[in-house]
Amino acid sequence: MNKVARIDDFTIGQHASFTKTFTEDDVQRFIAITGDVNPLHVDDAFAAETKFGRRVLHGMLTASIFSTMVGMLLPGTGAIYRSQTLRFLLPVYVGDTVTAHFVVRSIDRTKHRLEIEAWIENEAGERVIEGTCEAGLLH
Repeated sequence: MNKVARIDDFTIGQHASFTKTFTEDDVQRFIAITGDVNPLHVDDAFAAETKFGRRVLHGMLTASIFSTMVGMLLPGTGAIYRSQTLRFLLPVYVGDTVTAHFVVRSIDRTKHRLEIEAWIENEAGERVIEGTCEAGLLH
């Protein structure tokens, strides 16, 4: 079992990252879970006629790796995901590799909470999603 994170384990500026390549299988599993069959995400011919030129990954599928960040990396075991803002900046496509980043911006040691700057960037280093996360800790 992983060590349970404690509020005293964290410092301002602390950083963690996680990289994932999204596959067609990921898209199909997301569709099976959510039922989101928007043609922008599933229909090659439809998507080809849009400004994106091809199918775009579901924004929430891309953003889902923030859950990995909170639950596994920063804060990690014992984390409680309290809130997350999201701004979708650029499209992500099947086969793209993206990296999520978390940087601790403030620590409330009394309430056992972290405010975290959160963003996901593509292989070119461009931000595709950004926002702010609030995570709590059991201890």
